[in-house]
Amino acid sequence: MKLGIVGLTNVGKSTLFNALTGAGAQSANYPFSTVKPNIGVVPVPDPRLHELNKIYNAKSVIPTAIEFVDIAGLARGASKGEGLGNQFLAHIREVDAIVHVVRCFEDDDVTHDGEINPAADIEAIGVELILADMDLIEKRLSKAQKGGKHQVDKVELSALQKLSDALGEGKKATEADLDAEELAYAAQFCLLTLKPVLYAANVSEDDAAGTGAHAAAVREIAEAEGSGMFAVCAKSEEELSDLPEDERAEYLAELGVSGSGLAQLIEASYKLLGLISFLTVGPKEVRAWTIKEGTTAPGAAGKIHSDLERGFIRAEVVTYEDLLKYGSQPAAREAGLLRSEGKAYVVKDGDVILFRFNV
Repeated sequence: MKLGIVGLTNVGKSTLFNALTGAGAQSANYPFSTVKPNIGVVPVPDPRLHELNKIYNAKSVIPTAIEFVDIAGLARGASKGEGLGNQFLAHIREVDAIVHVVRCFEDDDVTHDGEINPAADIEAIGVELILADMDLIEKRLSKAQKGGKHQVDKVELSALQKLSDALGEGKKATEADLDAEELAYAAQFCLLTLKPVLYAANVSEDDAAGTGAHAAAVREIAEAEGSGMFAVCAKSEEELSDLPEDERAEYLAELGVSGSGLAQLIEASYKLLGLISFLTVGPKEVRAWTIKEGTTAPGAAGKIHSDLERGFIRAEVVTYEDLLKYGSQPAAREAGLLRSEGKAYVVKDGDVILFRFNV
């Protein structure tokens, strides 16, 4: 999973990135401190792996991972050349979802354009994303309309025109009323306003649980859009990342929150993108694999290697809970809890699977 982090300048993007990834991105309270994108890869914490490894004592334990891409903060009017412009948006066209960090904290030491207004900030970033997409689509539409040697497909022209009309009206590409064929065509452009959005309300330490008015405004917008949302105090998360593991739970309890920002982000992003994890075990490795909810057994096998999908015979499946209870796959089989599933089986979160296949 790959997530792109966006936001206006001085909303705490790089501070949050530092806390989530430990990558040491430059963080400063003045605009444009992040010129090149910062990239960090973070393992997804999964306690199930460590519990299973108590049984298998594998040579390696491999969690799934999230890649974060943190781009420079955007200034209002970036598309018109304000600040450094929106040139940085190209760096996040390949991500699966956008994490939009919204300032929900008061701090006179950190500059901000006017009063703290999450709704206005969200709208400002939305405009920049729309204009960046419109620039791309207008160029493509102009080329298609000129024709020349390129034979323009009806689906292509229809999709481009619908996208151009919607973006020109200040709407997102998701509002362009594309049919299935047009949507499949549009996917090749990696449009920013077609991507799912997860709002990260960056709150103060006094509102770590995100119950204040600013966070509530973000939550209302997210619910109206069908987007994801979570509240996080980037400053506290950075402090948390510096603490020893055994002191972190106590620190979170003092803040009145149940989990770290990373844990909240993972949960929210998995839900937003419809992702689950299945597990594989053995003496060599205990490993988690991320797939889309609704993936069938052959598709899950293909996540490991394409040969497994092509030569798929069956999947031997046991739930994580049952495997942990009985201590081995043979014992789970004897108890009637290890199942043999075929090509139509839809993999569930926490399934521990052994794939049988022909080479």
